[in-house]
Amino acid sequence: MSRVKLEAIWQHDKVLPYILTTLKDKIDDITAVEKIFLFGSRGRVPFDEWNTLEGKDWDVLVQAKSKLKNVHVLVDKDYYLDLLVFDEQTIKEHYSNNKLAMIFPENELNCKS
Repeated sequence: MSRVKLEAIWQHDKVLPYILTTLKDKIDDITAVEKIFLFGSRGRVPFDEWNTLEGKDWDVLVQAKSKLKNVHVLVDKDYYLDLLVFDEQTIKEHYSNNKLAMIFPENELNCKS
């Protein structure tokens, strides 16, 4: 996920919680959010090395009660979001070999810094 205002999104400690809370609330209106993960480069690179990822997209994987297609949440906020919303079974089938960093309900990033 990147923002049109690129210098703001890099303040991940301030911006990321706001974005993810807004995202979770919008998805919760449709289906219950169970877990939120970062995948792609942010899921693989240790949190204390994220400075090497400046300008990279934020890839967000949401585990919910049911899959959503054509997810367009946060479009009105000018965010570019690589977002997938799947059920638990789909994540196990297709993402079990990927490095995922859980950020809700447990924040694994706190353990890496």
